[in-house]
Amino acid sequence: MTEWTERDIPDQSGRVAVVTGANSGLGLVTATELARSGAHVVMAVRDTAAAERAAEDIRGTVPDALIEARRLDLASLDSVRAFAKGMNDDFPAIDLLVNNAGVLHLGPARTTADGFETHFGVNMLGHFALTGLLLGILGRAEAPRVVSISSTAHRGARLDFDDLMSRNTFRPRRAYARSKLACTVYGFELHRRLEKAGSPVLSVVAHPGICRTNLSPRAFKERSAISRAVDRATQRAFPSVQGGARSQLHAATAPGVRGGQFYGPSGFQEIRGPVATTEPNPQAADPACGKKLWAAAEELTGISHP
Repeated sequence: MTEWTERDIPDQSGRVAVVTGANSGLGLVTATELARSGAHVVMAVRDTAAAERAAEDIRGTVPDALIEARRLDLASLDSVRAFAKGMNDDFPAIDLLVNNAGVLHLGPARTTADGFETHFGVNMLGHFALTGLLLGILGRAEAPRVVSISSTAHRGARLDFDDLMSRNTFRPRRAYARSKLACTVYGFELHRRLEKAGSPVLSVVAHPGICRTNLSPRAFKERSAISRAVDRATQRAFPSVQGGARSQLHAATAPGVRGGQFYGPSGFQEIRGPVATTEPNPQAADPACGKKLWAAAEELTGISHP
């Protein structure tokens, strides 16, 4: 079977795609390839100046790209609400939402503007709130999809519902892994609820394997010179971000994708390789866990899904 790449993305003309964290890394590749395929891409980012520069770079290679930057800070529910209001006001429908943005901090514990532990607040709760607020206009599109981004780190994690904010014992890598497990749980639970409601929206989950992004180097700025040197050496051994983005691009655009599927690289330890369906951490696919996390997210954010 021929390996799927970004060259296989179907024509996206007339479709509107929102990509969070689109000014760098996996999000930038995703935004670029969607724009190259004809989509109107909204770069949902905290730093709009950086996104505008990235958009100009995209137009340098895709002169007719329909791409714009809008401010979205997933660490602030007020910002999420403002972004969602703007999208609801300006677009009759959204065809694609790629919940790509993520943070990894290796220093002391931090909290969002709403008091959530930063990994959980940004990676999971911010995207939960955003999806809920955009679900109405997603439902008006033809063949709409929501793509939640997981990580290989989710496999070794387990959610502690008595301490979702990691207040009892904070370890940054564990907090990150738990947040990505929560994203995965959410993606599957969203699928179950959409399917039950008869919604046209598909909820799909993808992970990039391990690739060279700016997520880890940013985190390692907070660590020792030795840690940073180890990270630089490890990063050189990883596949490129272009290859890492293929799983989420496949989930977002490929024909035949079904709700509730999980995509990732098919090579050794799912680090790299052609895109294929894969199996998540057992807790991620557990409906009881999904219901419990959903209830907690609604209570914490005050936002429900229509």
